[in-house]
Amino acid sequence: MQELLDRLARRVLRHTDGLRLQTPLPRVGLAVARRNSEPVPALYEPMACLVLQGAKQVLIGDQVLRYDPASCFIASLDLPAAGCVVEAASDKPYVVASLALDRETLASLLAELPPAGPAEPAAGFGVAPVTAELLEAWDHLIALLDTPSDIPFLAPSREREVLYRFLQGAHGPMLRQIACEDSRLAQIRRVIAWIRENFERTLRTETLAEIATMSVASFHRHFKAATAMTPLQYQKALRLQTARRLLIANGDAARTAYAVGYESASQFSREYARLFGTPPLKDAERLRADRDRIRETI
Repeated sequence: MQELLDRLARRVLRHTDGLRLQTPLPRVGLAVARRNSEPVPALYEPMACLVLQGAKQVLIGDQVLRYDPASCFIASLDLPAAGCVVEAASDKPYVVASLALDRETLASLLAELPPAGPAEPAAGFGVAPVTAELLEAWDHLIALLDTPSDIPFLAPSREREVLYRFLQGAHGPMLRQIACEDSRLAQIRRVIAWIRENFERTLRTETLAEIATMSVASFHRHFKAATAMTPLQYQKALRLQTARRLLIANGDAARTAYAVGYESASQFSREYARLFGTPPLKDAERLRADRDRIRETI
C-alpha cells in the first residue's frame, strides 16, 4: 500500500503546494502543509479526507480523532470542529485529498446494491482503516487531474468507485444511514439544517425533537451520538464561528454578538475568547491582517 500512497502523494504535489479547495474534479480538494499548525475551528461539511502523508488531529465535541496514511476520516454531517496538522515537515509535507460527499450519488449507488440488514444508530463521523482497493479507487480518480479532458467523461464513474469502496468498508453503515431519508442520521441531518438556518434563535428542544420525529429523550440521545455534542453546544459553536466571519467585515464585537443571537456582549466575549483563544476585537484585527487565517486545511 505504501507504493500507492506515495504515487497518490506525488499526484497531489504536482497540482498544489498549498490549499486548493476546488479543482477541475468536481467535489475534490487538495492540500499540502509543510509545518504543523495550531487548532483551527471550522465547520466541517460532509466529506471524506484521505491523508497520503503526515497526520492530522481533529476535535469534534468531546472526541479527539487522529488520521494518517493508515486511516481515512469521514464526516457525514455538518459538524463544528477544530483541526490541526500534527505531522508535517518541509521535506515531508502533510498531503491530503478530500471528496465532498454527494447524497444523490450515494443514494443512486445504494439503489443498485443489495440491501443491508438493520443497522445500529451510527455516529456522524469517524476514522477507519484504508484498504488497497480504496486507495486504488482514489488513485483512479485523482489521476484525472493529469488528463483534464477526460474529466467530464470519466469522473462520475470514478467518484462512484470511491464511494462504492467506502460503502464496502467500515464507513459503510454510516454512509448508508445518511443516504436514507428515514434513518436516524438523516433525521439528525434535518435538525442540523434547521439549526444552521435559525442559529440566532432560542432553541426549544421540543421543536427540534418534532423536526426529527423523535421523542425528546430519544432525540437528545441520537443527537449526541451523531455529533458528540448537545444541540446547545452545537448551536454555540455555530454562533461563534459565524461571529468570527462577521468580525472580518465589521470589526464590531457588540453588533456581531447581537447578530448571532447573544443578548449579552460580555458573555459573547467570554465564550469567544474561550473558543478562539483571543478576545473578539483583538482576533478581528489579526483576521483582517491575515484573512487566510480562518481557512481550514482539509
